[in-house]
Amino acid sequence: MDSTADPAAPATASDPDASARRYATGRQYELRRGDALAVVTELAAGLRLYARAGTQLTETYADAEIAPGAAGITLAPWANRVEDGVWTLNGKKQQLDITEVGRNNASHGLLRNSPYELVDESEFSVTLEAAIFPQHGYPFLLRHRVRYTLGEDLGLDVRQTLVNDSQEPAPFVLGAHPYLRLGEVPSEDLTLTVSGRTRLVTDERLIPRGTGPADGGFDLRAGRRVGGMDLDCAYTDLDFDGGTARSTLRADDGRSVSLWQDTSCGYVHVFVTDKFPGRATAVALEPMTGPANAFNSGDGLRWLPAGESFSMEWGITAELGS
Repeated sequence: MDSTADPAAPATASDPDASARRYATGRQYELRRGDALAVVTELAAGLRLYARAGTQLTETYADAEIAPGAAGITLAPWANRVEDGVWTLNGKKQQLDITEVGRNNASHGLLRNSPYELVDESEFSVTLEAAIFPQHGYPFLLRHRVRYTLGEDLGLDVRQTLVNDSQEPAPFVLGAHPYLRLGEVPSEDLTLTVSGRTRLVTDERLIPRGTGPADGGFDLRAGRRVGGMDLDCAYTDLDFDGGTARSTLRADDGRSVSLWQDTSCGYVHVFVTDKFPGRATAVALEPMTGPANAFNSGDGLRWLPAGESFSMEWGITAELGS
């Protein structure tokens, strides 16, 4: 599937296994409602595409590729990074596998390369689930369930739920990694608005070492042109209006696309890159319940009691005019 084409064969085709073999990311779950289209992948329960009225609102990738730059994947049981892959549980050192070799961190959780099973599917929604088994540095058994829904307003709503099947409380941070765009408008020509009043100050390995005011070049509250940005930064102290905070990319003609997140997601990570294939600039807006290295700092870290569940919600909306 290129950036303008629909998937050739959704997972609901007569031979879903054959369909899955066409794609590096497994089965493709296609949702349509009105002029809205969403494509969700078996691998990592990822959002491969969201579009409205033929306008592409997320970055996508080819059939034979996995998500470049973690585009659209969901993140559990931690989002972002754990320094050196090391943290302490009940006084005992835990060593996670290193997945960001260049910076010697454990990055983006444990399900990036895992398939999710279909739990439920309807015309406008799909629910997928994967198990997190006890493994190096994370001795807990959990399930991560992700539901994508195209709402009546044609916006995309996402609900991520973590269930603890262990006998002990389990630490976690949930998140997601969508890249937003506005059709064919170069992302460097868009204006980015993020309401965070506080930013996380990181070292050269992108591990937070403190917080500071979102001022100067980090202040996105009034909007800032994306062109020229070099940003890989988490924000907190977001403005929640009616229970949601919004981060928006806006074109000069007034059209916009926004990421919203509920109050369980107190952080949004902004990543502006020139490394996304086929794009001069790409913008990831990542809702997270906690920041990088929360397993060590405790910032935003939650502990899920045995047998209980926790959910976060986020989504994407667009204003495209007539």
